[in-house]
Amino acid sequence: MASLHQFLPLETFNTNICMVETSFQPYSFTNSSSNFFTSFSENKMASNGEFSFGKSSVNRLPNIQTQKKMGEGEICHDDSATPITAQTLDELHSLQKKKSAPTTPIKAGAGSFAATISEEERHKQQLQSISASLASLTRETGPKVVKGDPAKKAETPRVVSHVTHHHHTPTFGVSDSALKFTHILYNLSPAELYEQAIKYEKGSFITSSGALATLSGAKTGRSPRDKRVVKDETTEDELWWGKGSPNIEMDEHTFLVNRERAVDYICSLEKVFVNDQFLNWDPEHRIKVRIVSARAYHSLFMNNMCIRPTPEELENFGTPDFTIYNAGQFPCNRYTHYMTSSTSIDLNLARKEMVILGTQYAGEMKKGLFSLMHYLMPKRHILSLHSGCNMGKDGDVALFFGLSGTGKTTLSTDHNRYLIGDDEHCWSENGVSNIEGGCYAKCIDLSREKEPDIWNAIKFGTVVENVVFDEHTREVDYSDKSVTENTRAAYPIEYIPNAKIPCVGPHPKNVILLACDAFGVLPPVSKLSLPQTMYHFISGYTALVAGTEDGIKEPTATFSACFGAAFIMLHPTKYAAMLAEKMEKHGATGWLVNTGWSGGSYGLGSRIKLSYTRKIIDAIHSGALLEANYTKTEVFGLEIPTEIEGLPSEILDPVNTWADKKTYNDTLLKLGGLFKKNFEVFLNYKIGTDNNLTEEILAAGPNF
Repeated sequence: MASLHQFLPLETFNTNICMVETSFQPYSFTNSSSNFFTSFSENKMASNGEFSFGKSSVNRLPNIQTQKKMGEGEICHDDSATPITAQTLDELHSLQKKKSAPTTPIKAGAGSFAATISEEERHKQQLQSISASLASLTRETGPKVVKGDPAKKAETPRVVSHVTHHHHTPTFGVSDSALKFTHILYNLSPAELYEQAIKYEKGSFITSSGALATLSGAKTGRSPRDKRVVKDETTEDELWWGKGSPNIEMDEHTFLVNRERAVDYICSLEKVFVNDQFLNWDPEHRIKVRIVSARAYHSLFMNNMCIRPTPEELENFGTPDFTIYNAGQFPCNRYTHYMTSSTSIDLNLARKEMVILGTQYAGEMKKGLFSLMHYLMPKRHILSLHSGCNMGKDGDVALFFGLSGTGKTTLSTDHNRYLIGDDEHCWSENGVSNIEGGCYAKCIDLSREKEPDIWNAIKFGTVVENVVFDEHTREVDYSDKSVTENTRAAYPIEYIPNAKIPCVGPHPKNVILLACDAFGVLPPVSKLSLPQTMYHFISGYTALVAGTEDGIKEPTATFSACFGAAFIMLHPTKYAAMLAEKMEKHGATGWLVNTGWSGGSYGLGSRIKLSYTRKIIDAIHSGALLEANYTKTEVFGLEIPTEIEGLPSEILDPVNTWADKKTYNDTLLKLGGLFKKNFEVFLNYKIGTDNNLTEEILAAGPNF
């Protein structure tokens, strides 16, 4: 046998080595027919490190024993581990995961009679609350619910029997669904939801960046024509109905039919995902929401988009203020009254419930809750806003309003300022607060260079919807529109490096209305009076290019009241009046910023440089524009600065950039006419006890 010295350098043996004395003890094995083993004896280690073996009889196997022999001052590196305590593989696997249930006690009652509830009782109450949410109105009972994944072995299943509710509805016999357990997967972590999605939901994959890629099925966007709101004695007077309104009515009975259909489907499933979360970062005005869904994708999406409760907050969550029943792909009955397709998104403000049937597009839940906030918050004298919001290091807050393509996300994301939120906010007596706990960003043509924050936020925990990726590397191709152009990413807001946590700030100093004017006649920036701010806020203008495939290059005006007409519940003038009131009270200034064309309409002029727009926004933030000199434009009567540091002065008045002045004037009058026509739908609505404010707003529009 070769010596170890032949293979290892001499230096190896000059280190402080722990010597091990080895001995061989004979161990006998017997067999009824013959002996199969040989024992080695007279084993000696030569001085050169080689073993010599003597002869021995058959039927013996050497048993090796080792004992450490330490010299004085010697250090032995011993990396042996303590034997595991588990006796079986199942027991070993059970040791891999430790319990993470919250331990903060929950109080029952109040005052001196308050008593600490045990963990078992707290758990029971939690399940009873979920069972109550899933109660059938016709059978008057909630399902038998048990926590945990049915695919996993439960130690001791905790079951809550039916919860009975009393309604003036007939009682029916026991159904098959009443005989089964409904497994509740409650507020799962992103890692757990990844496992559920990948294992059970076709089309779910982990991308190369760690995000979860999912498919939303046949619907890759919202279905506004299938959205319904229950019209009752209260909402008939409070909500905005009729021409221009996004609210399409349904009656209470039809809602209950759809609710029963959704609940029956959900309760027939082996497992149901339940999220208990919050809306609004202002603790005084936050709303408790419960989302009941059939897919891990939906649960993870809402985990990211709503505010995530701490374990302590979850213990004391109690009864939700609002509940969503998302049956996903399960369709509504098209023969049901008010149904126009197999999709229905139904909002019942009196019952504080929302039902989703026939669509798996997760954005319906996000925007459904936004509609809810547009109803609830104004009742508390809080203004709900479809806007971006950021804050400077000195505490100056700016709101950004704008439709798709105006640059709202790009301009509100500023590395020199803190991001409070990118989409939905409230303005209360306490200041501004983000409604959501996450961001829902467009992904089409996304690149690290253009949107580094969004790019870096697409990592583990993020949901990417309907994107296309390489089947081998799982790298996403954000330019690929094979599934849809409306590809999206939903991620927690803390994934943005300069996000302000908690997402609250003081009262805004600047209100910036963004418009991408493809007609090329609006100035790059205008300072607005309060009536002008209300007029342009109600109008919600931008202009899009109709398309170039057939040679059509004529811009198309787009108006969306309050820059979010699809989600508002009250008449737009109510939100505008609240905005003006808060701006006047807190000294905020309104601005209209054109991020569109200059020097001509689309096809003739050119897009205003992003660098110019950023300088304008910086001048607004710094207060420099408040000190500038202003002139007034014709038709729209907008005040425009005569100069801004770093910008060519001639571009500030759009007429200077047009070679053909007559065409400019014609285009300006055309756009003014489009504004007037759009505003006709608001003319008959009176604000307050008299018509003075309405007349002020009208006077702030185009005048010719």
